[in-house]
Amino acid sequence: MGDVPLRRRLEILADAARYDASCASSGAQRRGTREGLGNTTRIGICHSYTPDGRCVSLLKLLLTNHCIYDCQYCVNRVTSDVERASFTAAEVAWLTTEFYRRNYIEGLFLSSGVVRSADHTMEQLVAVARALRTEHQFRGYIHLKAVPGASPEMLAEAGRWADRLSANIELPTATDLARLAPGKTFPVIESAMREIATRREEAVEAQRESRRAPVFAPAGQSTQMIVGATPASDAVILQTAARLYTTHGLRRVYYSAYSPTPHADARLPPEPPPLVREHRLYQGDWLFRSYGFSIDEIVPPEAPQLDLEVDPKLAWALRNRQHFPVDVNRAPREMLLRVPGLGVRNVQRILQARRHRAITLADLARLRCAMERVRPFVLTEDHNPATRALDRVDLRARVTRGVQLDLFAPRVTAT
Repeated sequence: MGDVPLRRRLEILADAARYDASCASSGAQRRGTREGLGNTTRIGICHSYTPDGRCVSLLKLLLTNHCIYDCQYCVNRVTSDVERASFTAAEVAWLTTEFYRRNYIEGLFLSSGVVRSADHTMEQLVAVARALRTEHQFRGYIHLKAVPGASPEMLAEAGRWADRLSANIELPTATDLARLAPGKTFPVIESAMREIATRREEAVEAQRESRRAPVFAPAGQSTQMIVGATPASDAVILQTAARLYTTHGLRRVYYSAYSPTPHADARLPPEPPPLVREHRLYQGDWLFRSYGFSIDEIVPPEAPQLDLEVDPKLAWALRNRQHFPVDVNRAPREMLLRVPGLGVRNVQRILQARRHRAITLADLARLRCAMERVRPFVLTEDHNPATRALDRVDLRARVTRGVQLDLFAPRVTAT
């Protein structure tokens, strides 16, 4: 990279990577984890969370912020005047292992601007992962960006070395993408997703027949949607996410609030959306994936935007009071999951506990349920006068009183 010092390039490319939200370690275990390197300067380190709640640190970088595309929402677009930098594959592999040896990180998240072509860029990303696995005996987590338009062969090679791949859908609709990112299309992006999904299915089937069969992206694939760069409603955003989950078997859809960039296109909003909107979308996503809600229940057609003042499960309960109160000692799991303040884990604990004893309000409190929200919506073994509030016009104010939303909570769950 000429005369640009390594540290300066690290600053540039770590800062450029912060716009990519599709970053999460699944904690997937690879073969030989007891061999090779075991476990990141603070530049470029991000924190992510495994499904069991464990916090992990990843080195999060772009291989380069040069790009042939002119996506108007992206700070690294070809017409942007940002300072440019690049790493070689060998440099990223060296940085990763050095950070690992110092116990700064547990893995690598590597993305890139697209240079020359999709295949050329994908080849460079694969070279980093291959070098880490074969030359440095690196057994930590690797997340690689899957570049839409790359050949099936390059995607196959990427999945051989990486734990997770992510091809970003970018925007909620094909019309939005055509307007703001004319070099990208839904069919090309989803073709990459479909290729990854197919190869994962084949690898899983081969693993059933022989445990020695090679794995392919064992932590699956994810994607990212930018929120607030276009007028697309929350209903449209969640409908697109639901389709991607169903069609391509994605592990996660990440929502990234649009961040205005210098000299941005006039078609883009001058201000970012409220951060709480991103938070609500994650909660709606959880309701779809883990709580059995349909998208129309989360965001009804007559109200296509999520309520920013209350979480989407509580909003549904307030709109559908006829389903409450729910008897926690008799209701099926599906209905318990719809009670505001009850999460998946607590519902499972209730189902187990009620086999042996009747559940009371005190039992729910001991489970650390969000009692301010729970009380009006449940029947328990003991008397619960709070259920009388179901018919009150001020129920919304009563259940949200004293509830403070932590926008910066590390994990977003719907309860």
